[in-house]
Amino acid sequence: STRADQLNAPTARSTTVRRNKGQVCEQNTTTTSRIPKRGPLYPAGFFRMAPVTVAVNGFGRIGRLVFRELFQYPDVFDVKLVNDIAPVESSAYLAKFDSVHGTWAAEVDIEDGNMAVTTTDGKKTVVKYSVTDTPAKIPCEGIDLILECSGKFLTRDTLQPFFDKGAKKVVVSAPVKDADPVLNIVYGCNHDKYDPAVDHIVTAASCTTNCIAPVVKVVLDKIGIVHGCITTCHNITNTQTVLDAPNHKKSDLRRARSGLVNLAPTSTGSATAIALIYPELKGKLNGLAIRVPLTNSSITDCVFEVKRKTSVEEINTLMKEASQTYLKDILGYEERPLVSTDYVNDRRSGIVDAACTQVIDDTMVKLYVWYDNEFGYSMRMVDVAKMVVEKM
Repeated sequence: STRADQLNAPTARSTTVRRNKGQVCEQNTTTTSRIPKRGPLYPAGFFRMAPVTVAVNGFGRIGRLVFRELFQYPDVFDVKLVNDIAPVESSAYLAKFDSVHGTWAAEVDIEDGNMAVTTTDGKKTVVKYSVTDTPAKIPCEGIDLILECSGKFLTRDTLQPFFDKGAKKVVVSAPVKDADPVLNIVYGCNHDKYDPAVDHIVTAASCTTNCIAPVVKVVLDKIGIVHGCITTCHNITNTQTVLDAPNHKKSDLRRARSGLVNLAPTSTGSATAIALIYPELKGKLNGLAIRVPLTNSSITDCVFEVKRKTSVEEINTLMKEASQTYLKDILGYEERPLVSTDYVNDRRSGIVDAACTQVIDDTMVKLYVWYDNEFGYSMRMVDVAKMVVEKM
């Protein structure tokens, strides 16, 4: 028999299935094929099923960029619903016009309290709009895929109402903190760990984790990492204030200060989260963030003590090769002397600034990695969503 026949032959296996609330049971399944038969990427002639119905909950910086990108894949996603706490007038306006990322080519109108999106090919889609901050009240019945972009519902219990209403999968735009771990996906690094029989909730990690994970992958695989530390100079976000104002997060009072005129040291879980991607680095990476008064594009300073002698030339060669091959469109490599505004709307997760690479005493490696923390991350979240659809 041919290799394709072997792959397509039915095989019985016992699968550990994690239920939506963390319950675990054994079930016997029969897989008819290891070759995906649906999703965004098909050879010519493959049968394609109808697009998967999608809802976006949370229409902030990430939610709106994800929403825009979904319409680039009409054969994959059928966008049915947007839910947010803002009125539809505000959300429709902000979907069309963005001070950082520019005006969307599609037209966004309001029809009977819903958003009507007309793309450049003339196709019109009426997207139902709801206003609630309670997942159980979101009218998402019959919707297969939920893209949770509010940043508020980060446990299995708080996400359970989506499944109660019939959702098959939930992709979350922030790390999920639950006693029953949720797969933390950095697309391009560990997306092959996704198991559709088990992973009904997945997280696309964070923007900074997506930035540094590809760099870590290259150094770890090719040279080895003893330990390291990162500092991300991160632009302001809506968790900060325009002017000084009370902050209810007592552990991070610096965010109570104006984001417009201050450099504010703060925490980041991105370095420790790398251990969820590469378990061998648990306890060996940590880091901090500095919020800076810019509206977009950030840079991460990565410092690693590596396991053998290396050089600037070797490090840059490895990064360049990765950016052109196995991490193409995920990791970038730039030799020109660019600045932060040059990376606005860059689709890649992170871009190594080759001119800034340093190696001290043969084994300490320093890298600067640029990233559009909004746009690049949103593109990876859609990549994760496409992968999930492909395997549904």
